Amino acid sequence: MGNSRIIEDVDVFDELVRLRRLGQKSALATIVQVNGSIPSFESAKMLVREDGTFVGTIGGGCVEAEVWNAAREVMDTEKPKHLSFSLGQDAAYDNGLICGGQLNVFVEPVIPQPRALIFGAGHISKSLSKVATLAGFESVVIDNREAFANKERFPEAAEVISDEYESVFPGLNVNSTTYIVIVTRGHRDDMRVLRWAVSTPAKYIAMIGSKRKTIATIHELQKEGFPRELFERIYAPMGLEIGAVTPEEIAVSVVAEMIAVRRAPKDEAWRSVAKSVFAHERLKALLK
Repeated sequence: MGNSRIIEDVDVFDELVRLRRLGQKSALATIVQVNGSIPSFESAKMLVREDGTFVGTIGGGCVEAEVWNAAREVMDTEKPKHLSFSLGQDAAYDNGLICGGQLNVFVEPVIPQPRALIFGAGHISKSLSKVATLAGFESVVIDNREAFANKERFPEAAEVISDEYESVFPGLNVNSTTYIVIVTRGHRDDMRVLRWAVSTPAKYIAMIGSKRKTIATIHELQKEGFPRELFERIYAPMGLEIGAVTPEEIAVSVVAEMIAVRRAPKDEAWRSVAKSVFAHERLKALLK
């Protein structure tokens, strides 16, 4: 755990809200049951951030170190964990923890609302923003045409930005809860966004277009010096193969793919209907 404690006098709940607003994951550990004597109290809390730093305490020592490790796992899996400790006369608990008590700790993930950055404000984006919002994503629509990128067209969007893409990129907070969907008005604009997107830690990057367009785009960017590995996590063509034709149907197929990436179901059968050239070995061969 090292020197993970950086901020001492911060309220756990204030920090939890701050991190969530920033779109960052965290894990909250709470002592939920105590038997006997322990160096803390029931309901004591510790909040672990994505970078490993933490605020609050559940008593220190080896228990806190184990809980910190569990918190890191909980952030990755997004599934809670229940831990039990017996603090007997064990020399391993040498930091004030030799108390002879027992405690149970509940570690839960605190996951911010995922954000969908939709580049392009055309017909498909109009439906995408609505469906994504209904599915629990905070949608942000970005387009360099003010006539298209406005609140009248996208009333459900958390934010609508009208500006040149390169001007917008630096102000976007992209992290592991960000989903990028590229549906601009043309190939060149798609490439402008994709160049930037592959350098971000976004959870999902998708681009509209045919397999031929996808392959041509990736080859162009490779000629510019972008390594092939950067494109391995792109979903292009985007969406699941459900025979979608209309903008509304395409939106459903794309958001379904976003949900699958977000929820990471154990049965990954959904990947067999992904349209992405990176989803299947035979399609990957077309990129060579």
